[in-house]
Amino acid sequence: MRPIPWRPARLLERSPQTPTARTLVFSVPGWPGHLPGQHVDVRLTAADGYRAVRSYSLAAPADGERVELGVQSVPGGEVSPYLADVLPVDALVEVRGPLGNWFVRRPGAVAPVLLVAGGAGVVPLVSMVRAHRTAAPRGPLRLLYSVRSPDDLWYREQWADRHADFDLALLYTRLAPPGDPRGPARIAARDLAPAAAALGPDGTAYVCGPTGFVESAADLLTGLGVDPATIRTERFG
Repeated sequence: MRPIPWRPARLLERSPQTPTARTLVFSVPGWPGHLPGQHVDVRLTAADGYRAVRSYSLAAPADGERVELGVQSVPGGEVSPYLADVLPVDALVEVRGPLGNWFVRRPGAVAPVLLVAGGAGVVPLVSMVRAHRTAAPRGPLRLLYSVRSPDDLWYREQWADRHADFDLALLYTRLAPPGDPRGPARIAARDLAPAAAALGPDGTAYVCGPTGFVESAADLLTGLGVDPATIRTERFG
């Protein structure tokens, strides 16, 4: 198998998602395309030759040479704060990808899908939501998105633009907005039960977020009778 090459990527635009999260859009000549759920490696090279590589999920379906990433700035991080707030527009980095062929949603699939996101884990899942919007035919897709507070919510414009066969539940763990009937609480079986039941034998669940969140959500799903073989997980470290 031929190695996946590094390609130059030019930063086209940066936009805020939360106080610490950004969307970065790059132009990558020769980009071969990708599937929703895949990710890339990003490589930075300092003037003295030092290199740092980090992985970031693709936040949008394939669109020519346009590559959109979601970056959460991690305090004390070596790469994420620079990408999130320092890398100048029109600057070059290197990317390698697409990577990952298991945590993906393939074209033409119509079986029910449940997406469960914790915080920045929504990035690869929003790519699946966006692909679902234009898919034909398409099956039912449900997203349960858990965040600490309304200020931590990514992709607000996506959730305001609802479409057929798409259901969304926003779950808050520390501070819920006024009028939220659920109130702040960690994700629980009662949150997942209706969507788990709707999956049926042919559905697939995708769970992405911090390790503790992913393990808890996956355990809750299996406890609700979802076949572990139909649960795909991806952890953010």
